Amino acid sequence: MSTVAVTGASGKTGRVVVADLLAHGHDVLAVDIAAGPGDRERMAGIGAPLLCADLTDYGQTVDALRDADTVVHLANIPAPGLFPAAHTLNTNLAMNNNVFLAAAQNKLSRVVWASSETTLGLPFDTPPRYAPVDEDHYPYPTSTYALSKTASETTAGHIAEWSGIPFVALRLSNVHVEQDYRHIPGYWSDPHSRKWNLWGYVDARDVALACRLALSAPMTGAPSFVIAAADTIMNRPSAELLAEVFPGVELTREIGTYETLLSIDRARNELDYTPRFSWRDVLHRDA
Repeated sequence: MSTVAVTGASGKTGRVVVADLLAHGHDVLAVDIAAGPGDRERMAGIGAPLLCADLTDYGQTVDALRDADTVVHLANIPAPGLFPAAHTLNTNLAMNNNVFLAAAQNKLSRVVWASSETTLGLPFDTPPRYAPVDEDHYPYPTSTYALSKTASETTAGHIAEWSGIPFVALRLSNVHVEQDYRHIPGYWSDPHSRKWNLWGYVDARDVALACRLALSAPMTGAPSFVIAAADTIMNRPSAELLAEVFPGVELTREIGTYETLLSIDRARNELDYTPRFSWRDVLHRDA
């Protein structure tokens, strides 16, 4: 198995990705800008020593990836509104540019990285053109966070052409871990409360699956994939929600009762991605 560098390894998603890669026989180089309380000991204990590196510095980034075969790049400011707009754009672009160029410099065999559902037009204050929203709804950035991902997808495409390295962008939906699922019933009384991403989400364990599949799937260039759960976060039929909140938005095909409105068809077909986890299983189990 290959050695995979995972950036953002101490984050909510990174921890799950690291554990999944280790469980499937990969060696992992964990990279993050800082170790929280117990992070260094915990990572060392599971066999993924944590390297602290500032990925906005190119030299540190080259060093961090030097011993890796591939990289799963998750490190970024994770959402709009956490910092001033320009800081979010500049910081994310610096990290992404450095990781992409360092991957080429070190001749890694693949880059898998966290793009975002926001590149598709989120928040949907302006209704989507159609549903389920798929990769062809791109690009429609409405924040500097989304713009950082959109610009990085363009950069990845060009560096893939120069280097011959496949760059796989995963347009992740709103990532949840099991502890987050307890909040979900609070959304049900107001369908507008989660319209911003068409009631989408994805379990962190399914993100880990998508990352692992993207490391080995036959791939060239710089393809992008929507990664979401198979269902929505709501307890009402998806077509009913769409008709109520976004009247006039066309459904381009029949959908299942609770099927996601963020299309994962391309990821199914090209990555063999089939989401395994749903809040429904957790809340019903705990009821």
